[in-house]
Amino acid sequence: MATSLVFGPFRLDTGAGILFHGAEPTPLGQRAVALLALLVERTGKLVSKEALIEAAWPGQAIEDSNLTVQIAAVRRVLENLAGGACWIETRPRHGYRYVGPAAAVDGLDPAAEVLAKPTPILPGKASIAVLPFSNLSGDPDQDYFADGIVDDIITGLARINWLLVIARNSTFTYKGRAVDVKQVGRELGVRYVLEGSVRRAGGRVRVTGQMIDASTGAHVWAERFDRSSGDIFALQDEIALSAVGAIAPSLRRAEIDRVKRNRPDSLDAYDLVLRAQSDVDSGMPERVMKALVLLERAIELDPAYALAHGNAAMCHHCLFLRAGLQEANRAASIRHARSAILHGQDDASALTFAGFSIGMDGHDRKAAFTALEAALAISPSSALTYILGSVILGWSGEAERAIEWSERGMRLSPFDPWTFAAFDAQAMSHLLRGRYDEACRAAYRSVHANPAHSITYVQLAAALAKLGRLEEARAAAVRVRELHPTFRYGRQLAAVNCDPALAQCLGDALHVAGLPE
Repeated sequence: MATSLVFGPFRLDTGAGILFHGAEPTPLGQRAVALLALLVERTGKLVSKEALIEAAWPGQAIEDSNLTVQIAAVRRVLENLAGGACWIETRPRHGYRYVGPAAAVDGLDPAAEVLAKPTPILPGKASIAVLPFSNLSGDPDQDYFADGIVDDIITGLARINWLLVIARNSTFTYKGRAVDVKQVGRELGVRYVLEGSVRRAGGRVRVTGQMIDASTGAHVWAERFDRSSGDIFALQDEIALSAVGAIAPSLRRAEIDRVKRNRPDSLDAYDLVLRAQSDVDSGMPERVMKALVLLERAIELDPAYALAHGNAAMCHHCLFLRAGLQEANRAASIRHARSAILHGQDDASALTFAGFSIGMDGHDRKAAFTALEAALAISPSSALTYILGSVILGWSGEAERAIEWSERGMRLSPFDPWTFAAFDAQAMSHLLRGRYDEACRAAYRSVHANPAHSITYVQLAAALAKLGRLEEARAAAVRVRELHPTFRYGRQLAAVNCDPALAQCLGDALHVAGLPE
């Protein structure tokens, strides 16, 4: 959760790069916010021009006049909203000093009434969250292996129709934290919590696990497993089956067979995909390039490894949309997606990634939803399937269905890093239906979920423009250009095969906000 600096009537969210006046964002751009943050953090102290320039223009050589312009923008906002132009003193030839109201550090999200999340309701069926297992191997570099075991256990559990399973993207927000199991149960809306540890050494793996009833704190099940590293897939299945057997002792044969699914032929390929996963999930071009190196090696070792192809498709999708709309990336995204579908008929994650790439980059919505619905048939608790599906629905102009899918995805993974995509789907859907206030709220949530992604500010700029809040819309548009310097809304909307009515609505608003076509 981003830290906020609270001073006077303002709250400055350093993570999202937004200055709020009460619950409303101000029109300050990224550089002005960075300058204000440094000044407020050093309240009462002189901050040199050099330090301020490095904060707002890291590694760049710029003229002092640029700093002067941004400081003037900060003073103008402070003056207009709180009579605070004098809060920033100029020390000629030296720098500036903040002398306004005392600042306090607040870990709470700004604009709580806009951003607050409701507590999930306990579902009417069995529900479970699997927390990250502790790595007891004595080697921090083995964290990815412990995480992979948990991820695979979650995947197995999620294939059981009568069990609601929280996605790993939400449970992993608890990694490295001392947790109160009852609180975890309340925050995620589940009855049971599974936790444990992993020790990998000398070709052996030891896993301990315990399941707790989050409503009472009582231990339901605990067990220790010792296996050879070569038996890792059988071990993961055994843990999942033992855990779910504690919830429902009379498991049917068909349910056991669903948990015991197909795995890659090569353990080395599996290991490479585990190592690549966090960079794939980042959605940042520099990191997905690193992931592709590992994924290509995995595919060389096991050409039929569906999840490796699915992840590679997501990497090329990211590069296509965020690194210049190069046809080679679009073609590679589609090629890997088709391989993931060919080899991954039993793999919900591979089908989800493939469906997303086919829908977004191949513009074949029918084929995309054939893959996504197949993924949900395999794994009804696949949060990412609903979230990525909501994005395709949003760009297709299916507003109400997009909102429904986004909400389902976030119930299955309340703290998912992909929630920004679900909120984007909601923002564009509300915009298309003329619900501009709701579009604005969803766009703010998206910005807070992922302030490094340009599309979040595209949705925000459009919603603000439709509300007539042009100064704020233009500030959001500036942020789009800072994050994506080559952005042209006409090209981007064509690249995702945007619904014509939505394209017209977004295009008109983004033009008013000052973004180039």
